[in-house]
This record gives sequence, C-alpha cells and structure tokens, in this order.
Amino acid sequence: MTAVPESPYVESVDVAAYRIPTETPESDGTLEWSATTLLLVRVTAGASVGTGYTYADASCVPLIRDRLAPLVLGKSAWSPSVVTWALVDECRNLGVSGLVAAAISAVDVALYDLAARLAGVPLARLLGQVRHDIPIYGSGGFTSYSDQTLAAQLAGWADAGIPRVKMKIGRDPSGDPHRLRIARRTIGESVELFVDANGAYDPRSAVDWVRLCREEFDVRWFEEPVSSDDVKGLAFVRARAPGGIAIAAGEYGWTPWYYRAFLAAEAVDCVQVDVTRCLGITGFLAVAGACEVWQVDLSAHCAPQISAHAAAAVRRLRPIEYFHDHVRIESMAFDGVLEPIDGVLRPALDAPGHGLVFKESDVEGFRVA
Repeated sequence: MTAVPESPYVESVDVAAYRIPTETPESDGTLEWSATTLLLVRVTAGASVGTGYTYADASCVPLIRDRLAPLVLGKSAWSPSVVTWALVDECRNLGVSGLVAAAISAVDVALYDLAARLAGVPLARLLGQVRHDIPIYGSGGFTSYSDQTLAAQLAGWADAGIPRVKMKIGRDPSGDPHRLRIARRTIGESVELFVDANGAYDPRSAVDWVRLCREEFDVRWFEEPVSSDDVKGLAFVRARAPGGIAIAAGEYGWTPWYYRAFLAAEAVDCVQVDVTRCLGITGFLAVAGACEVWQVDLSAHCAPQISAHAAAAVRRLRPIEYFHDHVRIESMAFDGVLEPIDGVLRPALDAPGHGLVFKESDVEGFRVA
C-alpha cells in the first residue's frame, strides 16, 4: 500500500492581475469591452506550487492579499473545499458574490491544483474523472465583428474539426437574420450553430427569436434569451420553445445555491457554470451534483483550460465553451495548454495538477496590480 504523504500546509499566497487588450473592440447583445483582466493566484506548500485564476478585476488583488490569504495560510493543502467553505463563512459581511466569489474561485482552483501536484496526479483524476474526452464548441462571433471576420472565425473552428460554433446576437435585431444567414452558409449543414443573446430580449420577444432561429437557421442552442436572473422569464421561453433547441443560462451564478431556482422552475435544458466564478472547483462540483439529482445537463462557461479538468468529473455534460478571448489569453499566459482534437479537449494524464505553467515574462507587460 502506497503511503500518503504527510499533510503539508499552505506557506504562501501570491496574487497578481494582468489587463490584456482584445484584438479589436468586442461586444455582445448587452455589453462592450476592449480588454480582459486575468487574476492569477499561486499557493505554495514546500516545493509545490498550485496555480489558479479567474477573469475579474484588479480590485480583487487587495481582497485576496489582505482578506483571503491570511485565512488560507497554515491550512492543510489536502483540503481545498474545507478552506473554500471557510472563506465563504468569513466573507459573509462582504457578500459572497461578484468579485468576492471570483476571488475565492481563483484561490480554490489554486488549492486544488496544489493538492493534485502534491499527490502527483492529474487534476481530473483527483476530482473523480468519469470521461476522457470533453466536447467543446467554438465561442465568439461578437456583434462587433464585420461579416468577413464573423465568417472567418466560424469557418476556422469548423475547419479545425470543432463541430459546434456559437455567435452573439441581440444588439441589432434588424441585422441579426443577415448575420445568421452568413453563419449558416459559412459552416454548412453538418456543423451545429449556437447563439447567445446575453439577456438582450424580454420573454415574449425571446420566444419569437427562439422560434426563428430554430426554424430558419437550424440553431440548436439558445443561450440567455433573457437575463439569467429572470428565472420566470427563462421558464416562460423554454416552455414555448420548439423541439430541437436547448435553452441554456447560468454563467453569472456566483454560488451553488444560485442554481436552485433554475432547477426548481425547470427554466433551462442546460445549466452553465463558470468554474472561475462559482466558488471554483468546489462550487462547480456542488452544482454538478444538484444537476445529477434534478436530471439536468451541465456545461462549463469559459476558462477552458480549467473547465476541461472540472468537466471531466461531470456525468451529465454538454459541450463546454471554447471562448475566443480566454483561449487567446490562456495560450499567452501558460505553457501546457490543451489543444482541441476532433472537437474535444483531453486533460493530460501525464502531468500533475492541471498541467499549466505560468509564463510570467510573457505577460509581465500587462500587469496592473
């Protein structure tokens, strides 16, 4: 019998923020942006280093350094979820959502990576891996793109063997049918087309758009036809959607209990969970357990390099998001990134932890905190 190493304790917590401009200004149905901030956390125990990250704001740096790190130092590196729930309890008066949840998520991912590295096993294995292939969909198709850029991006994913692609709609409803025609013509009939409105519609308008997308453009996935916070509206849309199109939402869930209303109201066909927002791997797996109970599928939102490992432990899994901005940033910031093969990501089983190695010198010029 192999001896379990003596329980080490967390000795240091370091945090930094990097604001990385997008290639061009981007927009969706309800928001515009020109940069994304990567918040990086590293925790150590002995010679081992665990790395976690989230996409949030540089204001999380003092939150982690001054409020969370003192609560993590000296804790067992073998018990990531115990530490995370303790952080949740201690942050009660701050409010465990928004930036606080994102900050806790980055710490949680770092702690899980540290535990896996200490154990000498891949993170997916540590989490109870039930699948080796994690299906993905290419995600981008921003409303700020020209027709040519939209077509090129979608075609690039299809040509790379990714059999599902997603585009944004909702900013200019009068122009969306034209953009949808370009998308369908570009990818052909064999590639599935997904759309994301980012909550741009009211429930009654959303029903019309869901029907149009399904009947005229063979769209198979409609994300956030109304805001994820409008559970009643989502249930209204889902009840009136035609067959063959999944209603998905939930990417803005900051805690596992956010999803209770989704499941009870039968508001979606697929719950989306962001491992870098929803209290990290601890929160992600808690939601996955609830989805198993309610017999509802789950998809991971963004951050594909971490999502792939977390999703490997999920039985009721839909394709996860291979988001353009995060794919670009993770490739810039880390060695060891997973590359799609035939439309799937396969967590590496020959390296401990999530296998990512931070390339500090490559992104130092973007550091803001």
